[in-house]
Amino acid sequence: MTAPITPIALPSTADEIGPRLPGAIYANQDGRFEVLALITAPTEAARLLRRTSARWAVIVRDTLRADGQPFVVGSVWTTEDYLIRSGRTTYAPAA
Repeated sequence: MTAPITPIALPSTADEIGPRLPGAIYANQDGRFEVLALITAPTEAARLLRRTSARWAVIVRDTLRADGQPFVVGSVWTTEDYLIRSGRTTYAPAA
């Protein structure tokens, strides 16, 4: 007899995004980033990330670089990321 299959709960979109609301500043080993926009429209997120599908995307700017230009990321929030400054407390989709 085989063991029953236990369903695994996938992380929610909010869990993947973490505290990266517009205005937030966070850091990790790659730099320190200000969140300029949070895109939660899947079609727009996929287009910006140049993927066939995506649930969300974040537009950030590296604040440690004087020439830091905005760019799009789709990496999930991990224990390697840490919040320096909170963003807006209300959530409003950017696209």
